[in-house]
Amino acid sequence: MVGLLGKKLGQTQVYDDAGKLICVTAVQCGPNRVIQCKTVETDGYDAVQLGFGSQKAHRVNKPMTGHYEKHKSAPAQRIREFRDFELEVKPGDEVKPGDCFAAGDWVDAIGTSKGHGFQGVMKRHGFGGGRATHGAKGWKRRPGSIGQGSTPGTVRRGQPMPGHMGQARRTVQNLRVVRVMDAEQVVLISGAIPGAVGDYVVIRGAKKKKKADA
Repeated sequence: MVGLLGKKLGQTQVYDDAGKLICVTAVQCGPNRVIQCKTVETDGYDAVQLGFGSQKAHRVNKPMTGHYEKHKSAPAQRIREFRDFELEVKPGDEVKPGDCFAAGDWVDAIGTSKGHGFQGVMKRHGFGGGRATHGAKGWKRRPGSIGQGSTPGTVRRGQPMPGHMGQARRTVQNLRVVRVMDAEQVVLISGAIPGAVGDYVVIRGAKKKKKADA
């Protein structure tokens, strides 16, 4: 399993080798620096801790400042651990997109979806709404009945209702890598990735598809 931290740059279109136009999402996947390498002997499990971006020292709290000083690393904006990292790396190394991915690979994208605030059931859950004719005034966008009367007299668990929409962690699986631009440290991925432009995302090898399936 391999993975990288990145920043969503936006969407564009590119042509493949057959001349077909493909919609892709551009992700800035570098530079990723190795901050710490965990082992079973020292930490109980194997993992590689990567840092993305640079952060000013005065904006880092004391525990993280001590962590960076212990491993002789510059402060990073985002940190993520990847267990059972397939690449042989050591603290201080820089991992590039071309080291982890190639065109045709399958990846999973993890990010935070866009926030939509407080929304009703039609936008949040896709309800059809009430009738707009025959005197049904004021019920076009309402949810309708949400439970029973006297038996059992409660609203069932998981009842779709109005509430906060978006701004949640989401994973989109089985996206195909169209192109890896190692010089610019950009990966072009076919499909949509959660989050707005400028949000941080995690790109990892697909858990349900292997490279041999490409």
